[in-house]
Amino acid sequence: MPPRVCQLCTKARAIIRRPKTGDHVCKECFFTVFETEIHNTIQDAQLFKRGDRVAIGASGGKDSTVLAYVMKTLNERYKYGLEMFLLSIDEGITGYRDDSLETVKRNQQQYDLPLKVLSYKELYGWTMDAIVEQIGRKNNCTFCGVFRRQALDRGAAALNVQHIVTGHNADDIAETVLMNSEDTIRRSKPLKYAYEKEIVMYAYFKKLDYFSTECIYSPDAYRGHARAFLKSLEAARPSVIIDIIHSGEAFEVAQDVRIKEQRTCSRCGYIASNELCKACTLLEGLERGIPRMGIRDGKRNKIEIELADQKPDSEMRTIPMFKLPSVL
Repeated sequence: MPPRVCQLCTKARAIIRRPKTGDHVCKECFFTVFETEIHNTIQDAQLFKRGDRVAIGASGGKDSTVLAYVMKTLNERYKYGLEMFLLSIDEGITGYRDDSLETVKRNQQQYDLPLKVLSYKELYGWTMDAIVEQIGRKNNCTFCGVFRRQALDRGAAALNVQHIVTGHNADDIAETVLMNSEDTIRRSKPLKYAYEKEIVMYAYFKKLDYFSTECIYSPDAYRGHARAFLKSLEAARPSVIIDIIHSGEAFEVAQDVRIKEQRTCSRCGYIASNELCKACTLLEGLERGIPRMGIRDGKRNKIEIELADQKPDSEMRTIPMFKLPSVL
């Protein structure tokens, strides 16, 4: 059988079959359509305006590495006029995050972008290793997700940026819709419609430097079940990922539904729906030796606190007061 010809340029040999569309394309055409689709996502949603200071969430993994590379490429090609930074969060996971941060530091040199690293230890007084040692692996992702989200906002505030972009891809967002799962600093996902498989292919053919090991504490996370289910659906119907994203975009909240009023945490000043934000509640549980107090229902929590050996408030570590960037 003669080699397939690229369906786009009709000249070069096709070496890739796009998971997203099924088209057989050559390497250069794949690069072009992949980057153009991300540019179109940015333009259609009007994500940026000239002069914006933007923090790119950088973990060293394939998604954030591709995001940083493509954002730099598009910013130069289309003259977005963005001032960009890399922002990494060090959760304190030995053998995982310490290694991936070395990749981020190389990316910083490769892409010539300023880098800021903010650690859980610096912000909360705890590492994920220490948290897992105390609580085990059942609810560790709850702590990490809450702490990481606030850490990103605090890192962005320290950089005085008004916009964070993250490497969440189409698969990630479809999983979130299936899980039925907003922010002080604006967040966007330029890779929102990019398939995970195509991100891997792009990183491979571009020979990008990225870290490929999964978090050692995440194998049992609930998201993994949603991911496995999504992959089974995709095998039968490749368009299902985009279909699920569009269904999520079409969700509307009925007018008679009461939405909890957004408040400010009385302890750290971060966004909250109760007197204390989730991060302060979880941190207090760790400090008091009752790590489940931020996860379980209110009545049981009160009983546990009353029975526990109370640590004086003056000895409890708390999160520094949150201040919005001056550019907002």
